[in-house]
This record gives sequence, C-alpha cells and structure tokens, in this order.
Amino acid sequence: MWGMARRGLRLTTGLVLGAVMTAAELPFAVLSGLALLLVLAWPRGRRAVLERVCTAARFLTESNRSRLRVYFVTDTSDAYAGPRALQYLSLRWGLGLLGALVLSAALIGAAYGTVWVYILLFDEVRYPGTLALTSVGGLFLLFLGLQSSFGVAGLESKLARYYLGPSHQEALERRIEQLAASRAGVIAAVNDERRRIERDLHDGVQQRLVALGMLLGRALRSQDVQRADQLLRQAHEESSQALTELREVAWRVYPTVLDEAGLRAALETVAERSAISLRLDYELATEPDAAVATVAYFLVSEAVTNAVKHSGAGLITIRVAPGEDSVLVHIEDDGSGGADSSGTGLFGLARRVAALDGRFQVNSPAGGPTIITAELPCA
Repeated sequence: MWGMARRGLRLTTGLVLGAVMTAAELPFAVLSGLALLLVLAWPRGRRAVLERVCTAARFLTESNRSRLRVYFVTDTSDAYAGPRALQYLSLRWGLGLLGALVLSAALIGAAYGTVWVYILLFDEVRYPGTLALTSVGGLFLLFLGLQSSFGVAGLESKLARYYLGPSHQEALERRIEQLAASRAGVIAAVNDERRRIERDLHDGVQQRLVALGMLLGRALRSQDVQRADQLLRQAHEESSQALTELREVAWRVYPTVLDEAGLRAALETVAERSAISLRLDYELATEPDAAVATVAYFLVSEAVTNAVKHSGAGLITIRVAPGEDSVLVHIEDDGSGGADSSGTGLFGLARRVAALDGRFQVNSPAGGPTIITAELPCA
C-alpha cells in the first residue's frame, strides 16, 4: 500500500512538471514549424534553421529525459538525432496537456468528494440526496483521474522510448554489460565469502581446537592426578566454546532456519541475536522465492552486524514489505551515520542486490541516521 502511494506521488509530480514544460514546448513546436515552413523552398536556409531548431529541441528533450528518469524510472538513449528530438517534442506537448487535464479532474473530484465535510462543519444540510450524489460523483471522478494518471505516465514512457531509444541493439548491449558486471560482482562476492569463512575458521575454531589439543596433551603427560583433572575440565570448556563458534560460523554461512521456517523466522532470529534493540516489521503475506529470501536475509544480517560494530546505534528498525513485483527491504539505525557506501561491507551488500537486478541505496549523513533500502525483483 505504501509502495503504491509513493509511486503515485512520484508519477503525479512528474505529470505536474510535464504540464509546466508544455508552456515552453507548445510555443516552440508552433514557432519551429512556422520557421521551417518559411524556408521550405530554400535548402541552405532550411539547413541553417533546422540546425538551430534541433539544438533547442535537444535542450528541451534533455529536460524531459531527466524528468522521465527521476519520476517515471524510464531510461532513454542520449544518442538520438536532433530531428528525432523535434518529432518527440511536437507530440509531447499534447501529453503534457492531457496530464494537466487528468490532474485537474482528480483535483475537482477530490473537492466534490469531500465537500460534505465542509458543509457538515460550516453549514446546514438542506439537500442530503444531492449532497450524497455529489460526493459519490466526486469520488468517482477522483478515482478516474488517478487511474488515468498512470495511463498518461505510460504513454509518456512509450513516446520517449519510440523517439529517443534506446534501440533494440543498444538495449541488448546495455543488458549484456549489466549481466557481465553482475556476474563479476557475484564471483567477487563468492570469493569474499570464502575468504571470510576461512578467516573465521582459522582465527576462531582452529585456535580453539589447537588449544583443546594442547590441554589434552598436557593432561596425558601430567603425573599429578588433580592437575590432570583440572586440565581435562579446561579441555571440556574449550570444546564447548569451539562447538559454539562452529555453530556461529555455520549460521553465518547459511542459516538452516531460512529453509525450514522461512524468511520471517530467520529475521526474527537475527533480531533475537542482535546486541542492540531491533524492531522488525514484516509485511509479506507470502514467502518470497529462495533467491530473494536469501539475499534479503543476508542484507539484513550484514547490515545489522555493521550497525552493531560501527554505528553506535541504540535501535535498528527493519521493514520488509511487498512492492510492485518486488520485495522492499528498509533498514534504519539511529547511530552516528557517516557510513561509506563504497566500503567493503556495504559494497558487498550492493553486489548481492545487483546479482538479482535489484536497486540498492544508502543514505548516511554525518550525525545519522543511516538508512539502507533495497528493492529485490521477484515474480
């Protein structure tokens, strides 16, 4: 629900900006058409005018590309020709007017749909039937306006892709580059995990086992029964600690609870094991697929570990919610901030998310808070 509202607000802002830009695009399209029409029979003059018109068209088109990228999440190529930009603008202003009409209808519908509130508060209801019909009609108009805004946003994206690209070949090349980069990231992440496991085993479990062997050897060589018994007790304690550390390493490699009980249970275990307070808001109605659940778990687990080690936070808030064909993971702590997104820990998280073609973002100003968000695509 929250994801849909946020997307609707983003699209609405993009449509408002598109309607504002129509004030420049419509006069430009009309004046450009007149200028080209006047020099239609003069080849040299037509080329000169067309060059200047295309330069101005590219400037306006770049503004639209920025708007589409930020508010409609639509990427286009920057290799389009000037005439294609002119053709795009000659049609784009119509969608700007349509967007303004749709938003105006939504505002009018909202006004009529809520008019009963003002009448009940500040006036006397003389015609309750008319008031009810007006409110219902206003809410229906609001619904149509909001639904139409999504349609206009889709038309904006299709028009931009048709005239500005990227072409099918460019899209394939870009996709190949993304896959090559994500594959390299996955390989690097796997190698990092292997090194981390080796380090945990060498610095932790192996040292415990070496100490255990030394204690048992000293116990066997000891001639003092009391001393030997004391060494055996120490060896027993050392073996218990070695088993505990071995379980910790196994848990960090892959928690079996993720397969046995699902993502929610695995995250609740992370919350229980956290050294500082952790609040978990889990809003998924169904269990995500194994790949998404694994990345979401390690994203939360490693982010919590980083926060405990470096942030000085007193509270970590985890929110896992459904998005539009995706799983949204939001991690926030009230620590000192200043986290480096290019650091080893956060860069490793980014590579995990990139392996699923997801989106990863870190916002950590000095003084806090640190907010990590990830959008994991799923079927």
